[in-house]
Amino acid sequence: MTELSDPAQPSTRRLFAVYAAVSLVPVLVLGLVLSSLLHRQATRAGLSEGASEARVVARSSIAPLLDGHDLRQGLRRDESAALNARGRLIGGNAQVRRIRVRDLDGRVVWAADNVGLGTVDDEAEDAARGEVVTHLQSLNGDDGDAGERGELLVEAYVPLVSAQTGSRIGVVEIYLPYAPIRASIAAGQRLLTGALAAGLFLLWLVLLGVSASVTRALRRQARTNAFLARHDPLTGLANRSQFSQHADFAIQGSDDRRQVGLALIDLDRFKEVNDTLGHGNGDQLLVELAQRLSVHVREGDLVARLGGDEFGVILSGVHGPGEAVEILTRLRSVLAEPMTLGALPLAVEASIGFAMAPADGADAEALLARADLAMYVAKREHRGVVHYRPEHDRYDAANLTLIAELGQAIARDELRLHFQPKADLRNATVTAIEALVRWEHPVRGLLYPDAFLPAAEQTELVEPLTRWVLAHAVEALDELDPTGELAVAVNISARSLVRADFAQDILAILETSGVDRRRVILEITETALLADPDRAARTLTTLARHGVRISVDDFGAGQTSLGYLARLPISELKIDKAFVLAMTADPRNAAIVRSVIELGHSLGFTVTAEGVETADALADLTAADCDLVQGYLLARPMQLEGLREALPGLADAAGLRPQAGAADPN
Repeated sequence: MTELSDPAQPSTRRLFAVYAAVSLVPVLVLGLVLSSLLHRQATRAGLSEGASEARVVARSSIAPLLDGHDLRQGLRRDESAALNARGRLIGGNAQVRRIRVRDLDGRVVWAADNVGLGTVDDEAEDAARGEVVTHLQSLNGDDGDAGERGELLVEAYVPLVSAQTGSRIGVVEIYLPYAPIRASIAAGQRLLTGALAAGLFLLWLVLLGVSASVTRALRRQARTNAFLARHDPLTGLANRSQFSQHADFAIQGSDDRRQVGLALIDLDRFKEVNDTLGHGNGDQLLVELAQRLSVHVREGDLVARLGGDEFGVILSGVHGPGEAVEILTRLRSVLAEPMTLGALPLAVEASIGFAMAPADGADAEALLARADLAMYVAKREHRGVVHYRPEHDRYDAANLTLIAELGQAIARDELRLHFQPKADLRNATVTAIEALVRWEHPVRGLLYPDAFLPAAEQTELVEPLTRWVLAHAVEALDELDPTGELAVAVNISARSLVRADFAQDILAILETSGVDRRRVILEITETALLADPDRAARTLTTLARHGVRISVDDFGAGQTSLGYLARLPISELKIDKAFVLAMTADPRNAAIVRSVIELGHSLGFTVTAEGVETADALADLTAADCDLVQGYLLARPMQLEGLREALPGLADAAGLRPQAGAADPN
């Protein structure tokens, strides 16, 4: 199977480089914004420090020189002298560039440099109300100031509080050089700026790392999604989508010399594996079989899982149906090789149908549909590998229609039971009847089991069908034999036998009917026993423990192990009618019949011969000590009314006579 390639690495690197550059832009913008905020914070810190220094000067150097009166009344001579003396002292201090005293109206009443006397400032008015006002200002930057603009200063307006009364008497205006303040906070600002830059750089690296990780995860997810879009997640095989694309491509290049085969492989009784061993083991089985197909398929061919237990195979360049059959038969043999699943040995069989291009069609969808028809024919007729034929269309369509109608037929009570008696050779009496279902179809008339049972046994409809037959069969017993001696036999399919709750269903029906369970015989074919031996044994043991009799039908046609047969709670063997019909003309078949009778008796079973149609066959069976006979010589299957009338004279009419010394059947 072809994997999707990864995207080109150079292209991925270029895209990541572009992303890295683009992602750097918001990080740089964030850095500029934060740097601006840091600068503003540093400026506020500088102003706050300037305000603190101004309050110290006002409180320690100016307020003690005043006697506490409102400065709007003017300065006294001694206060002016004291301020001038202090101004000369402060003026010699490099930490103070200018100092003024204003009254509560904001008017300058004293200035150390005699500049701006009498002028009014809005900031001073705010300070007169108790606020400390600070901002950055150049020397001589205020309106009315003389001289050139000088260095950057912290201009502070501080309320002047009397040292004697504690009340505001004016405002002190102080100019402090900003450079020393800025220098004192510059180191911390540089540290914060460096930490900010490093943090932003690490943030960018983290973003790149996260982006790289997410990108890798997305690429992996994209590869996974691309894989899942074309592959089955359980087995890793191609899925239906890839199968269809590959089939279309292969069919386009096909011709009469190099044909293309489309095959469908369906596992037989896979549902029973799931029901018996669990879905986990069922999945393990599918994985194992998928690996086998992948290993043994030819180079250039494609195997896919199309869903459930169905696989598809595209055979390219084959020379005809014969070669396709050979290849598919080999694959079927590979699937059938034994394996161990859940500690149990298991062998799987498969049914395969295929169609060829261009002979059977030139469209993948049509070929798949025809391969599907052939596959169901293979499953229905147990033929292994089947090549599509046009007649399959009509046959399958008819069966699909019947199956669609069968569920309604059960609900509308369109089914009918016919009964065929079995007679005891020793006592010349009819001891049992076999219930055989018919369908009174409203359009097609009376349908026999061969027309609908094989298809029904492949669906869930076999369950309600079995329940209907059993319920109506036991109901007929009271009408035929109120004494309670007559038994009725009902056929059970392999699908029903391996169902976990089958025994409980049977016992519930018998409990509802009130019939004596010893009057009920369940007939199971050898092939049904082989479908799941362990489950079959458990089910039959449960039924036998409750009195239900078990009969093995068509014995001799299968391959049942005698050792296995001896372990089952069986009461009857029914010899396959093919041997009985041929026994008078073929000594080998007669020998087989005698051997089965002896075998059955040695195991303690009652032996019944089916297909008894002639007096010669009856005589031979009597001589071989057969117990019971069933066949056209005794009676053909008939409806309940006819059987009720014919039942008393059937044995006599067939020439059965009680054998000397025979025990009374009662």
